[in-house]
Amino acid sequence: MSSSAAAAAAAALGPDVFLFSSLDVGTQLHGLQVGSVRAVSSRRRVRFSVASALKSEEKLRVGVLGASGYTGSEIVRLVANHPYFRITLMTADRKAGQSIGSVFPHLITQDLPGLVAIGDADFSNTDAVFCCLPHATTQEIIKSLPRELKIVDLSADFRLRNVDEYKEWYGQPHSAPELQKEATYGLTEIYREEVRKARLVANPGCYPTSILLPLVPLIQARLVGLENIIIDAKSGVSGAGRGAKEANLYTEVSEGIHSYGITKHRHVPEIEQGLSEAAQSKVTISFTPHLMPMSRGMQSTIYAELLPGVTVDDLYRQLQTAYKGEEFVRLLSKGSVPHTRHIRGSNYCFLNVFEDRIPGRVIIISVIDNLVKGASGQALQNLNLMTGYAENTGLLYQPLFP
Repeated sequence: MSSSAAAAAAAALGPDVFLFSSLDVGTQLHGLQVGSVRAVSSRRRVRFSVASALKSEEKLRVGVLGASGYTGSEIVRLVANHPYFRITLMTADRKAGQSIGSVFPHLITQDLPGLVAIGDADFSNTDAVFCCLPHATTQEIIKSLPRELKIVDLSADFRLRNVDEYKEWYGQPHSAPELQKEATYGLTEIYREEVRKARLVANPGCYPTSILLPLVPLIQARLVGLENIIIDAKSGVSGAGRGAKEANLYTEVSEGIHSYGITKHRHVPEIEQGLSEAAQSKVTISFTPHLMPMSRGMQSTIYAELLPGVTVDDLYRQLQTAYKGEEFVRLLSKGSVPHTRHIRGSNYCFLNVFEDRIPGRVIIISVIDNLVKGASGQALQNLNLMTGYAENTGLLYQPLFP
């Protein structure tokens, strides 16, 4: 947009409103006064407040709880290039007293606070936190955090709206049922407006992200049947976490592939919750995850039935419409097969639809990086929204290839 065109557009919108490319938000914001800004990219309109974004010295102060795990370290890596966030607190009980560079040498160049135990954490210098703690431990911790904090929880502790279902799948009662009512499910592209207004966001699981992004628009449009949905999903080993486990040893996972959590994987109720909400009726799926001998990456291959009179072209057009202008969800050109190697290290989800050789059935393929769009990248995307920044801020890393 030329400067004259931008001025004319701003004048049309009224005082205290500016137009600029969302990809150039960092330079365009420099020097503006506090106010309401409407960012218009060539793709879509993004509206946000810049009350605390204008002065670089007033960066949003971020805490990372559980910084010694894979998702925690990925948050640190992503925030390193964020112009408006800075990390002021990091916890890691087993690594307390150490520097992040001693735990993750690839982060040694970052000027960051030392790791402390969660019990010793001081939140007085923190505006928002990413909780990267193990499942079933986060509820009590989040319940004790100051109410003024914005929170993105990367565990599963607040993903299931039904606390009885949580008890069934996680084997223990939900310890913060009142807080569960406040939590917003953070599948950004589907629940964007809810995330924008939230204080507590339950960041989706990696498998649910890769499955719900393609299926929700198709189910909402009544294009695929709700029965006989079969999902064959595969993940890199980092999805199992950084803890020392015999099943994750190199000799156990290399040169092979194995299924796990058959019929009882804990992401099943989360996936069914999202699909049921889209369908406005109960949806039950067949879901089998597999561990692949690679560090990161995830592919979900989804098999579904077309409703009478529906073609694969109808599905393609619906996904085209649903994700037109989206930064991070990309429908590939017809016939192109999504590959995990093409999204590695990025916040992108690539997907496509294919006609099955069995009449009336469709094959949908979706790929993400399980540590980025499947975890830390989506978490940062959500916190951007929650705090009034363009949601792609700090996330425009291109995929690593080869």
